[in-house]
This record gives sequence, C-alpha cells and structure tokens, in this order.
Amino acid sequence: MAKLVSKTYGEALFEVAMESGEGKAVELAEEIRVIRDILAQNPQFDGLMKHPAIPKQDKLQVVRDVFKGRVSDELESFLEIIVSKERYRDLDAVFTYFTDRVKEQLKIGVASVTTAVELTDAQKEAVESRLLQTSAYRKMEMNYSVEPELIGGMVIRIGDRVVDSSIRTKLESLTKQLLQIQLG
Repeated sequence: MAKLVSKTYGEALFEVAMESGEGKAVELAEEIRVIRDILAQNPQFDGLMKHPAIPKQDKLQVVRDVFKGRVSDELESFLEIIVSKERYRDLDAVFTYFTDRVKEQLKIGVASVTTAVELTDAQKEAVESRLLQTSAYRKMEMNYSVEPELIGGMVIRIGDRVVDSSIRTKLESLTKQLLQIQLG
C-alpha cells in the first residue's frame, strides 16, 4: 500500500514540476533534499506530525508556519495536501519516488559498488567511466562500500540490475556444480 501511495503522490509532484520544465524539477529535488536533512536533524517535528492526538488542522498550521516563504509554493502546497490527506507517514517514500523520477528524467544513474578492498580514486574513475559507456546514463551517482567477505571482484547494483563478479559468488557456483556431479 505504501508503495502505491508513494507512486501516486510522487508522480503527481513530478508532473507538477515538469509542467514548469526540468529546471523546476531539479529545484524541487534540491528543496526536498534540504527538507529531508532538516527533518532528520529534528525528529521531534516528525513525531509531532505523526502524533495521532494532534488534530489535522493544527498540523496544517504547523506546515504553513514552518514552510511558508522558505520553500517554493508548489512544495508548500504539496506538503499541505500530504498532511490534509493524512499521508505524512508516507512522506519519505514519496520524496524518494520523486527524486528517483527526476534522476531518471535527467538520465542520472545511481550505482552501488561493493568490493572486497577499498578502491583507489583511479579505479573508482575507471568503474564510473565504464558504467557510463555501457549504459544510457549521462551521469552516475556512485556509492562505494567494502565487504571483505567477497574475497575479490565486485558487485555492482544499478536499480534492479546486479552484476556480481565476486570471487565468493564464483566459489559458491563452483561448489554447487561440484555437488551436482555424481560419482559413479
């Protein structure tokens, strides 16, 4: 259900932004990034907005007081709609959906690269360059992590696609193949 809510509201915000052009969508995405940072630093605000005993009208007034003049009119109106429809709990998922749609529109890929050891800057540049060459993306947001359990190689995730060239996976595959061999 939350996925449907995030898609519905996120897509609506995306369409409103795109009516004014890609520039507006980028502007809203940046505003959303700032709002997310502020909300992460102020968990009391989140608790207030999610508290069931606080009337909807009071929550709407809080949104107006906090965001009026500090964010674009489109985003303020959107936040008011989210609160009035009692969907504040889904706000983070809606923001994620919107941000992903903007990145998709701008052809920005998000890659997670996991390796057994830390990559050098030159290796990171080579991985990013290769991903740009082999995809339709114009730009990549790279996220690197280290998992020594991989033994060697790397695992690359872009959206729902995974390329796993780790030694761990190759050893697991070889083990399965060897177990299937029946000795006569």
